[in-house]
This record gives sequence, structure tokens and C-alpha cells, in this order.
Amino acid sequence: MSDHYQPPTDLEEVVNSERNADQHQAALDLRDAVLRLRRDGAFVAVPLFRINTDPVGPHPVGSYEIWVPATSFSSVFSYLCLNRGNLSILVHPLTREERADHEIRSAWIGPPFALDLSPLKVKLEETPLQYPSLKLGYSAPEPEYTHEQRRRIGANVERILKGEKEAARAPMN
Repeated sequence: MSDHYQPPTDLEEVVNSERNADQHQAALDLRDAVLRLRRDGAFVAVPLFRINTDPVGPHPVGSYEIWVPATSFSSVFSYLCLNRGNLSILVHPLTREERADHEIRSAWIGPPFALDLSPLKVKLEETPLQYPSLKLGYSAPEPEYTHEQRRRIGANVERILKGEKEAARAPMN
């Protein structure tokens, strides 16, 4: 592993719902709850306006996307884990390698669906930017912390946890 800081990737969460009225309404309710939480400042998440009721792209059932910058990921992920009901949610990064993002760099919250990877490109020409006007994620003018600031934070965490019996220590090398 490199000791150079790698910027976090933007992420996409795809809420999948089978084609029935109850699941469709549950997906809409979850989307509206995410929108209210964004409005109220809980996190940044941008559900797409379009909701697919039929299979689109690699997704075999109805779906919609929620773009999440890395800085909000843990809050959005936790919320979706706790509030997804019976919905299945595919979580994956947004990189130039969209096939790998869906196939090997993904995780499911809830039961997985088999994806049709054939429409996905192995390598895109450009990094998929989402909402550059927000200046978040890939569109951020600079990282939230510099590499040196992250090193200082990491060293401080190690110092604080030194007295905690249950906390694992970072290797010295």
C-alpha cells in the first residue's frame, strides 16, 4: 500500500425495487426522506430526479441513483442501512472503470440482484463528474485536509488510543 494519500472517490448508491406498487412506494419514501435530511443539513446526497420503473443499464429491476460525495458517505450509508426496509441498495464508487465499479468494487445493502454488466465500459475516457457546481467530491477545489494534516490527525489518534486496551495499534513500519 502506498504511503501517499489517495483522494476518496465519489460514490453512487442505487436503490433497486422490484416492479410492484409497495416496493415502488417504499423507494419513493426513502428518496423523499433522503431529500429532507439533505435539506435539513444531515448530509449531502443527490438522488437523481428520474426513477426507473423498468430495467436500465446493468440493473435488472427498477432503480434510482443517489450521488454521494465521500465526505457524506458514512452518514448516508448508515441511514440507508437502518431505513431501507425491504429494498436492496447497490453501493459502488464512480471511477473511469465502471464495469469494475459494479462488479468487484461494489457492496449490497440487502439481498443482491444479478447485474447485466454487458452495457458497462471497461474504461471511460473521463472521470464521471456529478454536480460540479457543488464543488464536492471529484469537483472539490482541494481536499478537505492536506496529506500533512491527515498525518498529524493520524498521529494524534494513535497517541490518544495508546492507553486503550481494546484498540489495535498501527504497525510501526
